[in-house]
Amino acid sequence: MMKTTTLAAFLLGLVVLLSVLSCVQDDDFTIPEGVGVQENKGLEALLASGATEISIPELKAKYTYNNSLPVLIDTDVYIKGIVSSSDKTGNFFKEIFIQNAAEHPSSGIKLIVNRVETHNQYNFGREVYIKLKGLYIGEERVGNGVVTIGGSTQTNFFGTTVLRLTENQRVQNVFRSASTFDIVPLNLTFSQVNNSHIGIYAKFDGVEFTPNLEGKRYFDPIQDFDTLRQLQSCSGTIGYSNFTLETSSYADFKDVFLPLGNGAVSGVISKTYDGSKLVVALNTLDDVMMTDGRCIPLRLEDFKTLFKEDFDDAKHNTSFNFKSWTNFAEVGTTKWREKNLEGNGYTEFGTFGTRAPVNIAWLVTPGFSMDAYSNIYLNFKAAQHHVDSPNNSLEVLISTNYDGSNVLAATWTPVKAALPSQNNAWYEFVDSGLIDLSSYTGTLHVAFKVTGSGTDTTLDGAYQIDDVLLLTSN
Repeated sequence: MMKTTTLAAFLLGLVVLLSVLSCVQDDDFTIPEGVGVQENKGLEALLASGATEISIPELKAKYTYNNSLPVLIDTDVYIKGIVSSSDKTGNFFKEIFIQNAAEHPSSGIKLIVNRVETHNQYNFGREVYIKLKGLYIGEERVGNGVVTIGGSTQTNFFGTTVLRLTENQRVQNVFRSASTFDIVPLNLTFSQVNNSHIGIYAKFDGVEFTPNLEGKRYFDPIQDFDTLRQLQSCSGTIGYSNFTLETSSYADFKDVFLPLGNGAVSGVISKTYDGSKLVVALNTLDDVMMTDGRCIPLRLEDFKTLFKEDFDDAKHNTSFNFKSWTNFAEVGTTKWREKNLEGNGYTEFGTFGTRAPVNIAWLVTPGFSMDAYSNIYLNFKAAQHHVDSPNNSLEVLISTNYDGSNVLAATWTPVKAALPSQNNAWYEFVDSGLIDLSSYTGTLHVAFKVTGSGTDTTLDGAYQIDDVLLLTSN
């Protein structure tokens, strides 16, 4: 009888212990089957508190990285978003990227926490709410351009940075909803990527690893932390355009050989630790699909040149004054200038030192008759230096009713081109790709329009244009 009672008591105790352990495991490390207002008391309290929802861009705007000082959020506000990263394969460490929509996102942000295996709670596509009061918005490394939510700050030789949320802060400030969304990757080309895409899950089609990487693995074993591997694309371009894939030394796929074919790569847009380069980081190897044959870029020799301006006759650092071109300042007085360095001429517009809050300048080509050929393409090269914001922009526009003198009276249509961004090194000329003009008739003009500022240091960069070509495949 005593043995039976003892055994029963032991089994009852074991059941209770297993139940407790099961609850702890489910509560801390796994995704509950139903997480919502009824079960998540923190989220319920937040939504009932009268706190104001703000957008991710509104939150990021509270911090200006040139000031190097994180901002304490001291009002009752929160953001919500969709988790775009996953540390399931080890390629992300104590960081969660969040974007503002599951489809067609326009902004993302980074959250740093003192926890690994975050994918068990904040899984890819999970909707999350972040109560911001008491948290900071800043950077983990001053000047890297990755706006980050942190739990506290520290000051060192490089400036003041944000630190990871403690576990208590994470529990009290970060909440899951019951919803997990199917994220549709944002389709981008290499040239389109800029700082506004950081944190967004994006997809690049028609890409491949550069041929010098044949036989290489995702991670270079001689390195300690991260390996950068070059991707290339020749879709719609003369020659290749490039972008960088970053892989952590902790990624479980680090020893896998790089594929040799061409296809699609999806991942989260981020930056190298020092902020010098935009990169894409994989959530999983399933996001690499390269089963097609490698691409062969087009060559200039495949086309007949109808018009060419290489600007090699430019007089260095003088006001641009080429025959039949228009150099026009819409706002401010600064115009495009001629540049010539080591025999290479080009034209440049920059706003540094102008002291005007807004500068807008146009450079318009001579007129081209479009009626003699059926297949006509525009091609040019562009570079940048000191460009820190997509608002410091270069636009390419087309007009068929410009009279040669009144720029603002004409109708201008923007066209898509591969343009330099913060991802490109300063003074690195980027091929625009082939811009199809075949649908236009009459006399056509092309305009290069730059918007910047001489007082806002995030908008005082410069753009350069070189080798403007009009080509035909006839």
